[in-house]
Amino acid sequence: MGHNSSVAAKLNPEQRKQLFIEMQSSAQTITALAKNKGVSRSFLYKQQQKGNQALELGFSQPKDESDIVYWIPVTKNWIFQVILGLIFICHSSYRGVVEFLRDLFDYPISVATVHNRVNSVVEKAQEINKSQDLSRVKVGLKDEIFQSRLPVLAGIDAFSTYCYLLAGAEHRDEDTWGYHLLEASEQGLNPDYSIADAGKGLRAGHKAVWSEKPCHGDVFHILHQGEGLENYLERRAKGATSRREKLEAKMNKAKKKGQGNRWSKKLTVARFAEEKAQTLAQDVSNLCEWLKNDILALAGPDYRSRSQLWDFIVAELKQREALCVHRIRPFRTALENQKEDLLAFAAVLDEKLTDISQRFNIPLYLVRKVCFLQEQKSQQNSYWAKWNQLHHQIGSQFYLLTEAVEQAMKETPRASSLVENFNSRLRNYFFLRRTLGNDYLDLLRFFLNHRTFMRSEHPEREGKSPTELLTGESHSHWLELLGFDLFRKPAIVA
Repeated sequence: MGHNSSVAAKLNPEQRKQLFIEMQSSAQTITALAKNKGVSRSFLYKQQQKGNQALELGFSQPKDESDIVYWIPVTKNWIFQVILGLIFICHSSYRGVVEFLRDLFDYPISVATVHNRVNSVVEKAQEINKSQDLSRVKVGLKDEIFQSRLPVLAGIDAFSTYCYLLAGAEHRDEDTWGYHLLEASEQGLNPDYSIADAGKGLRAGHKAVWSEKPCHGDVFHILHQGEGLENYLERRAKGATSRREKLEAKMNKAKKKGQGNRWSKKLTVARFAEEKAQTLAQDVSNLCEWLKNDILALAGPDYRSRSQLWDFIVAELKQREALCVHRIRPFRTALENQKEDLLAFAAVLDEKLTDISQRFNIPLYLVRKVCFLQEQKSQQNSYWAKWNQLHHQIGSQFYLLTEAVEQAMKETPRASSLVENFNSRLRNYFFLRRTLGNDYLDLLRFFLNHRTFMRSEHPEREGKSPTELLTGESHSHWLELLGFDLFRKPAIVA
């Protein structure tokens, strides 16, 4: 009996299936077959029962054929994948995973088990993160996001959005940034330049690691600050108008009673204040529009011209500073202090356009006109008028020149808005947690770098992950990279 049990225990699923087939097709009795195979009759009867159940299930007709799409083998390994999918794809909390498995799969599981399952794949994710060659990152975007009043340092590649840095820290000073950037540099990170906001610790850390590499300013933050100033002055002007209108209404009522002189002085002051507020709001709005649409626009004048226009705007703001010191001075000071960093992109673009001019033997002013053309909307008649004119002037090289200019503009980012967007995606994961451990952040970084984009404004990104965009090489599904066998829907036989 012991011998039969040991033989039966060693049979794999395929061998057990063959036993059932032999039982159905063989003329031997169960006793004879059991003796020949070295197993017990009860074991064969159990296999026969399983086989009959499978046949019944395969040939049974459901009440509604649309009820069953296909069958999924719910194994512990598959449950493990569901846990990771719910947490990272669906942004579920641990308790949400527990509830999902309990209600939809009748599978009880504890929060601690979910936590342990997640932690068990951290080491593999960290290994993959550390093995990635970062030498292909040419422009790095860096920023900070806060969770429970503690900073999380983030850094991504400007072109692939590959995240090369995601780390929680107690501080965001030079030493902290320098340590993490130095650690990334050991994996080959050595960008041509970086883009970041005006954070002192961030910039100091960058300089400590790459003293010869520039860190350009982020135009988004300065433009946002300018928009805030515009909106404030506009609201103040509207408030002055409302005060003047109220006084005029009171004046009209007073005139009917022969008491018009009572409000005349206050109304005169209100009209003067309204005019001054409206003039200031309009002037500052014009200056901010020039800053946005001319100086900091990608398709704009050369670096020298932008620098002169910048100084003009700073001077004009300084003249009006006394009219609203607490709002205009911070903006004007920021413009003065960040000029070189914020205009650095213009020098990079000038160098690229000069190279294109020499390569195609086309005058630089025509190359810059092609650059300006890319910023216009093709639906406008003026666009095609300029297009035809440039095509006639440049000749047969027009299409290749346009392609080169487009590529140069595409490879000259001005803002760290991509990392800001990345931070907004992180919020979907952070808000579920009171504290963030670096193990979790490493696993999250692995997931975000290896999940594919389902949709994108750029067709070349669709169906690819940041890692594939960075390396130019395909990779397995992120679950397979963690060691799982990904479930595939079986082929349906008619």
